[in-house]
Amino acid sequence: MLPDPPRDPFNNLDPAQTVRVLPRHLAGPSQADLETIWAFPFDDGWHLHQGLEGMVFAISPCARLWTRFAPKPEERGADTWTIGMDRAPFGPRAWEITFDATTPAELLRDVHTELLDLYLEDRHSERNHLVEDPTAPHEVYTPLLTHGWSHSVKTDGTQTFLPPEGLGGVRHRYATTGADGPVWRAWGGYPSAPHWQAQFSAGAPTTLAAAFTASLISTEPLHRAVKQIPFHTRRHLYVAPAAAPQPPSHLPPALPSAPHPAGRAR
Repeated sequence: MLPDPPRDPFNNLDPAQTVRVLPRHLAGPSQADLETIWAFPFDDGWHLHQGLEGMVFAISPCARLWTRFAPKPEERGADTWTIGMDRAPFGPRAWEITFDATTPAELLRDVHTELLDLYLEDRHSERNHLVEDPTAPHEVYTPLLTHGWSHSVKTDGTQTFLPPEGLGGVRHRYATTGADGPVWRAWGGYPSAPHWQAQFSAGAPTTLAAAFTASLISTEPLHRAVKQIPFHTRRHLYVAPAAAPQPPSHLPPALPSAPHPAGRAR
């Protein structure tokens, strides 16, 4: 006899009720506004630029590092966040990181926070971690293993790490010679129809991939309204009552809010 499926922990909750949930990769996107994601010092040389069709850019003082939110209202769930580093200001791309806008907002925030830290460290020293990052790949995936994720290796030069419930993953392309595609890829949900995906191209600082996986496996619960949580994976979430809400912080009003991603949460 097959075991009973996990109980849906949201059955008796109001859709508007706020709860704290884990694991993070199944929590849903939340409200990914620019004030939350981009903690850049716009009063110290960073530029905010409104592009065509609703695109918004944050550009560093050196004009080589940038990050972008691109809405695609005509394609449900196709909004994207992109981080890019150019070899020269507005020149050829050195590397790129992309996230579906349905990626949990806290993961986006933590990667952008680490991005700013790397930029400031390079700016005030002779280091160049944004182009030549010495961080070893094991710093990205060792924390996954210590949190119970499984590990498999293929002869095509990739290794894959899966969470205990199997609804998500991180794939590392460790054999990069003559191969195309991202060096790191992460997703949440069923592999055939993930709620979100993230991709780190060759050359992207390994430190940023490590910041992403550290946030991914953090045991700090995420606050979500029940209606924001993806329907098809909610049986695999741990739920606790939400703590008392904190007053919102007030950042410079020049930052417009990105629309709530329609996403794949149902």
